[in-house]
Amino acid sequence: MSKSPCVHTCVNKGRKELSQPSEKAHQLPDVDAPLDPGRRSFLAKAGAAATVTMATGAIALTTPSTAEAEVGPLSDAARAQASFNLRQSVAQTELNQPLVSHPDNGDETLYADKCGSFTKCLPHDSFGRVNLAAYQTLLTALSTGNPADFANITMGGTNLLTNPQSGLAFDLEGTDGHNLTVPAAPTVAGTQTAAEIVELYWASLLRDVPFDQYPGNSIAVAAAKELTNFPDYTGPRNNFHVTANLLFRGGLGSTFAGETVGPYVSQFMLIPTALGTQPISQQWRVFLPGQDFLTTFSEWLHVQNGGSTGLTAAMDPQVRYPRNGRDLTAFAHVDVLSQAYFVALLALTTMNAPLNPGNPYIGSRTQGGFGTFGGGDFASTINEVASRALKAVWFQKWYVHRRLRPEATSGLVHLIKTGQGSNVSCNLNSTFLNSQAVQQSFSKYGTYLLSQAYPEGCPTHPSYPTGHGTVGGACITVLKFFFNGNFVIPNPVMSSDDGLSLQPYTGSQLTVNGELAKLGHNVSFGHGIHAGIHYRSDTDQSLLLGEAVALGVLRDKAACYHEKFSVTLTKFDGTTTTISN
Repeated sequence: MSKSPCVHTCVNKGRKELSQPSEKAHQLPDVDAPLDPGRRSFLAKAGAAATVTMATGAIALTTPSTAEAEVGPLSDAARAQASFNLRQSVAQTELNQPLVSHPDNGDETLYADKCGSFTKCLPHDSFGRVNLAAYQTLLTALSTGNPADFANITMGGTNLLTNPQSGLAFDLEGTDGHNLTVPAAPTVAGTQTAAEIVELYWASLLRDVPFDQYPGNSIAVAAAKELTNFPDYTGPRNNFHVTANLLFRGGLGSTFAGETVGPYVSQFMLIPTALGTQPISQQWRVFLPGQDFLTTFSEWLHVQNGGSTGLTAAMDPQVRYPRNGRDLTAFAHVDVLSQAYFVALLALTTMNAPLNPGNPYIGSRTQGGFGTFGGGDFASTINEVASRALKAVWFQKWYVHRRLRPEATSGLVHLIKTGQGSNVSCNLNSTFLNSQAVQQSFSKYGTYLLSQAYPEGCPTHPSYPTGHGTVGGACITVLKFFFNGNFVIPNPVMSSDDGLSLQPYTGSQLTVNGELAKLGHNVSFGHGIHAGIHYRSDTDQSLLLGEAVALGVLRDKAACYHEKFSVTLTKFDGTTTTISN
């Protein structure tokens, strides 16, 4: 999203001055000087990559040609010097990466009332328009990075903004989060957002329908038919048609291969496993059906101002295997963001999935991995990349895009459809406004607002990209690094419609890579499409961003392993990349 006048004046001016490659652009800052939060983040370099994927298929680091290349333990002094040389070499490699640009969709500049921007928790008027002076206090803090300015943001209620300063944090491993990027978010008035918000309205109407009942469900069939007619809908199709069985799945073309194969829910959310001696049945505590929130304008406006509904979603006393959209929303409401992928690691171990063929201990007659290329390494690296992924995506959310949440877009829908559209400057796509999805939602709730699965609606940070998706992309990439992604899942299962039992699945083969990609979308769409708080593009781009985060970390870690190895994994877009030392 376009920057505020202050950011345009200060940061974008700096971009113009430093847009050409220069020696100055790569000098290290004086450690005693105050850091400009936009210094590296908004630099652009001609020809720099504009996507989150790595520029080359192979990633390799040359071990520094000093004492650390010697075989065997070093003396204490030599080890200290080797450690310093290694850190310096890795840091130099990262510094030499080309700088990327950070495009935004221009909505923030286009609309004077900021109707196309994230404004939740700030004060709004009776039409849901943000107080512009309050919005400027947010932009000032984001522009200066001064903690005092963050403390002086004008708030509208008791709810707090979620951690904008984490987008300014540094990491000492992997590519700096400000030097990764995603495309500009779709514009609020554009045809892609129209397709995505129509999908969200349909998903809200299907929350309690088991996924395997979609082909025979009239609402699901109508949803598929309507989405087929949106040319900018980016979900999967069969011969150009969206089918009920393909609703709310990831995957298009070669990207996220395996998503459309088999049951909707990933095997890694179904196959029982264990954490040591603690059994994990994979049955969850889920929400009771029929609970939808923020369907009145007064309640919606109160929440936009940072207020609370005071409500809680009632839980089903019966634990169940996940089988519908509402179950996925319950999981993603309270999960630790790396949780699903740690459980996937346990499930891979339970099923004796083979390691990645590049693991240096495969075939060894004398050793097995543990702290490196073994269980301890697997578990710790998953959480290691999760932390770095969050910092990278929080920079994109707060400092680049500030995309409004679907619940805010639906407020615009309600104003326009009730004859109050002249009070806001945003226009929305007419095909979307006149869609069956919006009309059926109105028939159910009596307003044009998008119902939310959570009493509080969306979280208090911008929509694009998603934290769940970025963490998911990073953790999945780590699992691919350690395990053989082509392994076929043995004895696959699917949930019964009541979620009380597992049944055998006997269709096409399911692979580790395919089910991991499916897992990423299950979690992120559970927190997004099914809950009503994220658009499809938020998830798709965040998974790719997370993948880039993890590849940067794994590249840096490669030089730290004593074992010599060459590991190849398949990325989300179907290409392969090799990490070696």
